[in-house]
Amino acid sequence: MPAADDLFRPTAEQPTPPAVAAEPTGAAQTPAPGPAETAGPRKPSGRVRHDEKMTVYVTSAELLAIEQARLRLRSEHGLAIDRGRLVREALGLVLGDFEERGGASDLVARLTVDQE
Repeated sequence: MPAADDLFRPTAEQPTPPAVAAEPTGAAQTPAPGPAETAGPRKPSGRVRHDEKMTVYVTSAELLAIEQARLRLRSEHGLAIDRGRLVREALGLVLGDFEERGGASDLVARLTVDQE
């Protein structure tokens, strides 16, 4: 019987990161741009292998709405996507709007109404 390490080992070799060139001492280091400084709207990860997982519970009506949207995307637009991709795209849109508009975003408006 195989050991747990054999069952859960990576199946593909992990790429090795490129070597980082050493900066001369005294060189100015530029900080990485913050979320507000990145160019363009937030883009979802799309169809790639995802290493992180998050479980979200939805009502049966919400799940039905997701399925109906997925089927409409397929029948009306020829987009054969899974529910995860649909949710990641929607999440990317909402978070992008929040980054751009902040307190004026649709997310803040909807959450504020829920608090009242």
